Amino acid sequence: MPPSLIPRWHLASASRQLTKSALRPSTTTTTTQSFSTSIIRPSVHHPSPITDLDKQIPKPPPKKWITDLPARLGKCIIFGCSPKQIQDASVILKALATEWRELLAGSEGFLTGGRRGLDGREVVWGEMDSFGHVNNVNYYRYAESARVNWITNFSVHVDPAHRQEWAELMQPKAIGLIMKSLKCDFKFPMVYPDRISVYHRLSSPPQQGVTSFFLDCIVLSHQHRRAAARLEEDVVIYDYRKAGKTAMPEFMLNQFEKTWKLQQEETIRARKRIWELIGGVERLERETWDREDAKEDLGSAVKGLPS
Repeated sequence: MPPSLIPRWHLASASRQLTKSALRPSTTTTTTQSFSTSIIRPSVHHPSPITDLDKQIPKPPPKKWITDLPARLGKCIIFGCSPKQIQDASVILKALATEWRELLAGSEGFLTGGRRGLDGREVVWGEMDSFGHVNNVNYYRYAESARVNWITNFSVHVDPAHRQEWAELMQPKAIGLIMKSLKCDFKFPMVYPDRISVYHRLSSPPQQGVTSFFLDCIVLSHQHRRAAARLEEDVVIYDYRKAGKTAMPEFMLNQFEKTWKLQQEETIRARKRIWELIGGVERLERETWDREDAKEDLGSAVKGLPS
């Protein structure tokens, strides 16, 4: 059955295996698609030593922090706040409205901004299928475009000294990249209208001599402010001149090591910021409805009534 006709949301998750397909579209790609009700299993990576940055990473925030915090602030405001407390609440709400994407992605180590992925890409009506939601095939296309931007960003902005080498990774000439497998876990049925942001991260620290690397990808829905899909990608480093796998080139290894460190630093920054916002909400709760002598301000509703 063609992918466009498969009722994706009748299934818990789907996985798509792309065998020796280049990172860019190809008419000769051999594709197989299988479905199961299990979630994506984490890839088996080589164990890496614990670093100082690893020890500094705060614990993950609650899963629903991005929706819970506005609701908790609303409860404080309805109960009754002073002008100063209203101002504090507005600062937190503004941060949630303007920083949610960087915090949500960054708390998991995804680097945002610049040309690292897709930012604010509009979902078009034609991407929906007869089931009334964005068809599953489009998520792979979102990830593909973001992945190409992720690689191109190294060439143009991060490591221009090796611009040619990075560019050739996307071409079947010398050393290039081939998609070994691509798996997707769908979180909810996204519909038009919406916007998405799509980001990639290294799944594990790069190591000398490896012939492949793993990437995690997240597709964020702006309307719902949550992940619509998560993908796992296994990418092989391939030497087209020798027609076989090859070790990761030095220029890639150096930049991936720096990228891994940036991912850790962003995880630390984003999680600290989230916990700071959570702390601000908890403080307002203690100052309003959760204080010992709390008494709800009913406002004009009780004016004129006998005491």
